[in-house]
Amino acid sequence: MRKEILIIIVAAFALNSCGIYTKYKPVTEVPEDLYGEEVAASDSTDNLGNLGWREVFTDPYLRELIEQGLQSNTDLQSAQWRVKEAEATLMSAKLAFLPSFALAPQGTVSSFDGGKATQTYSVPVTASWELDIFGRMRNAKSQAEALLEQSHDYRQAVRTQLIASIANVYYTLLMLDEQLAISERTRQSWKETVDATRALMDAGLANEAAVSQMEATYYSISTSLLDLKEQINQTENSLSLLLAESPRSVERGKLERQTLPDHLAVGIPVQMLSNRPDVRRAEHSLESAFYATNQARSAFYPSIVLGGSAGWTNSAGSMIINPGKFLATAIGSLTQPLFNRGANIAQLKIAKAQQEEAKLSFQQALLNAGSEVNDALVKYQTARDKAGLFEKQIASLEKAYESTSLTMLYGNTTYLEVLTAQQSLLSAQLTQVANRFMEIQGVINLYQALGGGRE
Repeated sequence: MRKEILIIIVAAFALNSCGIYTKYKPVTEVPEDLYGEEVAASDSTDNLGNLGWREVFTDPYLRELIEQGLQSNTDLQSAQWRVKEAEATLMSAKLAFLPSFALAPQGTVSSFDGGKATQTYSVPVTASWELDIFGRMRNAKSQAEALLEQSHDYRQAVRTQLIASIANVYYTLLMLDEQLAISERTRQSWKETVDATRALMDAGLANEAAVSQMEATYYSISTSLLDLKEQINQTENSLSLLLAESPRSVERGKLERQTLPDHLAVGIPVQMLSNRPDVRRAEHSLESAFYATNQARSAFYPSIVLGGSAGWTNSAGSMIINPGKFLATAIGSLTQPLFNRGANIAQLKIAKAQQEEAKLSFQQALLNAGSEVNDALVKYQTARDKAGLFEKQIASLEKAYESTSLTMLYGNTTYLEVLTAQQSLLSAQLTQVANRFMEIQGVINLYQALGGGRE
């Protein structure tokens, strides 16, 4: 007994010195300036990404759409099946530690030099058990665990992307609705301007060129209305695809009634390691590559297999109906690779290279995450800064349009000034709506960049 214990202790010491049982050490540090110099450093762990998606998106129509998407989206369902595949792989890796048993009945009939035939049979149960002395199976199990975590991270990344995509498409619809309403009002107003210009022409105060130019602008606005309606239809179809359903009209609210969080806390960069699913996935990929390298190292060490069989045999010639005698055997084998044409060396080099690739991918995932946070914050802040300027611009353009319209009635200005004022006003109003969407999109993108929408 003491001898067996001594062997185990010596083996454990040898394995630790070889490094093939080394555990992966998770990354715990990230650059402090990950979000960029423009983003003020924060010591608080307050983080927009930690809010539940229902806290961020309060529109009841949008909430219903997100719920439906989480239930029916095909990409999310496929990600769930990936998790099940990884779970099965891990189960297989765990069961590899157990001995295997097999029933192997066999029988032979033989005759020597034309003599009487001899019938032989045996009904053994065979067993084999590989001792994981050098860590091959343990590293395989650790790799399978990392792959399972990676599949969970992938599913979460798909979930986060889905929530953000549904929200972005929904608010795109609200933006297009508002632009359509503005264009409808502008067309109606322009029709009145055309009628007024025609009346001035009848009174000799305007020429036919003015009427024709006004009508051309009216038709141009009417054409843009059709374009907007087409965009709305295409956007509704895009939303239907996310919900895994046939194209349909989407019930929705108004852009002017939307409220989103205005306290956009980003927390500290190290939170990216736990919050961003793609960053977690990249690190688990690195962990998987680490254990794959360990497995490649373990291939240089011998494998030890204990085997045996036990069963009944008719002792080579007894009657088949005679149960015969009980036979048991035990075998121990050790296989040490000596020369296999450099395959083990090549596999180790491949594993090391893949580990370095995974390390670089992880570093890039972190950089991408920081860049996306910066982009979202700048987009949001830029839209907020523009909002006040657009209000002033539109107020000035409304005055200019009213003034030129009145002065044209009295013949003190040309139709070109009215045309320019109206077109400038319409363009500014449409751009203001688009800017409001950019502000909302900045919040959505930041929520996604911080890993929001977690289960």
